[in-house]
Amino acid sequence: MRFVCRNFGLPDLPRRGLAPHDAPLEVLLLDIEAELSIWEEGRMVWSEVAFPVAELAYHLALWLQSSAVGQEGFELDSMQADAGLIRIVGSDAGWRIGSNLTPGFWTSPVAWDVVVAEIKQFDRSVREGVAAMGIEPSFIPEA
Repeated sequence: MRFVCRNFGLPDLPRRGLAPHDAPLEVLLLDIEAELSIWEEGRMVWSEVAFPVAELAYHLALWLQSSAVGQEGFELDSMQADAGLIRIVGSDAGWRIGSNLTPGFWTSPVAWDVVVAEIKQFDRSVREGVAAMGIEPSFIPEA
């Protein structure tokens, strides 16, 4: 299981009349978008073209730092979409990733350390993408 994000952009920031250094945290989290896909065994199993990847990275990092991590699942409660846009759920077989937008989609179960490693890689990827746009990524906690 692997998260892949590419084609970073800030499509709504100019409409808001803001520059990245002037934007409040919630605006940066919502406006930094990229194509997000989830890959499993070399094939893409889910994709969204304009996904709030900074918001996802932010909330995943906070989840990994919480006392409930590894015991409770994760559900992205996005400021711009319905809750459950991305979910990580544990079971006896392992951890799976899915989305309320596509109820039939779930990755195959993987071990907890695989989930943690992938979240950390995703966090680095988002931070690099944000930095490549000329924005200091320190507003996203390191996972």
